[in-house]
Amino acid sequence: MSEFVWVALPYLAFTFLVFGSAVRYTVSERTWTTKSSEFLEKKQLRIAGPLFHFALLLVFLGHVGGILVPQEVTEMFGIDEHLYHMGALYIGGVAGILLVVGFLLLMKRRFTSVYMKVNTSSMDVWLFLFLGLTILTGFAGTMLNADGAFNYREYIGPWFRSLLIMQPKPELMLNIPMMFKVHMFSWMAVCFIFPFSRLVHCLSFPFLYLWRSAIVYRRR
Repeated sequence: MSEFVWVALPYLAFTFLVFGSAVRYTVSERTWTTKSSEFLEKKQLRIAGPLFHFALLLVFLGHVGGILVPQEVTEMFGIDEHLYHMGALYIGGVAGILLVVGFLLLMKRRFTSVYMKVNTSSMDVWLFLFLGLTILTGFAGTMLNADGAFNYREYIGPWFRSLLIMQPKPELMLNIPMMFKVHMFSWMAVCFIFPFSRLVHCLSFPFLYLWRSAIVYRRR
C-alpha cells in the first residue's frame, strides 16, 4: 500500500500535471486562460490578488529551499538545523499568514459577489477546495511543529528528491505526522486538477509583450 500512496500516486500526479497541461495547450489552446474576472469586481482584487501571489511566491521559494536543497548543503554554509528551523518558522510563518489571508480574501470576493458566483464553475470549486486544503494544512503543519520535533528535511525532502531521481523511498513517509500527510495528498490532488483548471495560467509568460510595439486603440 505504501508503494501506491508514496510512489505510484505522486508519479501519476506529476504525469497528469505535465502531460495533461501539454495536451490541453496543444488541443485546446483557446481555453488556456485564467478567466480574468477583473471587470466583474475590481476593488477587492486590488488587495487580495497581489497579496496572494506575493505570498505564494515566498512560500514556493521556501519549499524549493527546504525540499530540494539537502540538509547537508545548508550545514556546509554554517546553518545548523536549529537556525534553519527558526528561519523557516518565522519567515515561513509570516509568508503562510499572508498566503492564508490572501486566499481567504479571494474566496470572500469569489463567493460574496453575485457576478463572481455565477461565473464560478464546478471545476473552480474543486480547485479552491483542494488548493485551500493544501494551504491550510501546510500552514497548520508549520505552526504545530513550532518546537521542531519533526524535521521534515530528514524525511519529506529526501523522499521527494528520491522521486525526482527515479529511486523512490516510500519508507521515509510512513511515520510522518498526519497533518503533513494530508498536505501531501492535497497538493497531489491539485496536480490532478491542474490541467483542467484556471491554474494553467501560471505556466505562461507573455514574452512577446517585452518587445512588441504598443497597440494604439484610439488616437486623440
